[in-house]
Amino acid sequence: MSISIDPAARAGHLDPPPRVGFFTDTSVCIGCKACEVACKEWNAVPEDGLSLSGMSYDNTVGLGASTWRHVAFIEQPPGGGSPPRTPKDEGVSPGEALRWLMASDVCKHCTEAACLDVCPTGALFRTEFGTVVVQDDVCNGCGYCVPACPFGVIGRREQDGQAHKCTLCYDRLGAGMEPACAKACPTDSIQFGPLDELRERARLRVQDLHAAGQDQARLYLNDQADGIGGGGAFFLLLDEPEVYGLPPDPVVTTRDLPGMWRHVALAAAGLVATAVALSLGRRR
Repeated sequence: MSISIDPAARAGHLDPPPRVGFFTDTSVCIGCKACEVACKEWNAVPEDGLSLSGMSYDNTVGLGASTWRHVAFIEQPPGGGSPPRTPKDEGVSPGEALRWLMASDVCKHCTEAACLDVCPTGALFRTEFGTVVVQDDVCNGCGYCVPACPFGVIGRREQDGQAHKCTLCYDRLGAGMEPACAKACPTDSIQFGPLDELRERARLRVQDLHAAGQDQARLYLNDQADGIGGGGAFFLLLDEPEVYGLPPDPVVTTRDLPGMWRHVALAAAGLVATAVALSLGRRR
């Protein structure tokens, strides 16, 4: 997939500003959850995850209608591999160090966004900044967007039945402010700005990590030729995407819709032609 036109321009915005987004550098995330708190406070997102989940220090478990930023805590035994729940579970002695991976996840604001394709009311729309936002007063709660998202980002809230997700603080962007999560991050793990600048910054960061011996450092969703046309939020990871609970090769779930509709149109035309022929045959 190759995307040559800015998604905001394709959505009909005239002379849009440079596309903006997030670069999340997980190599400097300390798991403080300041981003989660800032997101909830600014956007008035309801509480979620006050009970222990049994997943290390991860109390919110995953993204959803009431968790727009999710900090994952991933524990690995020495040498890598699947994360253990405790050292005892993996036969790791207390003296051996676990490898901790921490990552703040968020909506990817995909260039090719399936949630936009399936929304029947126009509640989901592309902003002039290239981001994807849900309009609460237009959403009818159909839930089509929930399975359409290849990352499981969107959810419906029990209180109102509507879909909710990260807006990349659309109201703050309009006022020239950075999103609340990036503002609150104490280590600059979450970086906000024009995507072109962030991609270059991320490329140099990976080079530095490789030079320092972090051979597994890689970028995720920064490639505009990937299955979603690149993300408006992309990540620097220190292991395979699957370790972080991310799909390795995400694809926009509606990519086959144009072809399917063409087949439907051809089939419908064939049925009409057959009906006309039968009708003419009877008249004779």
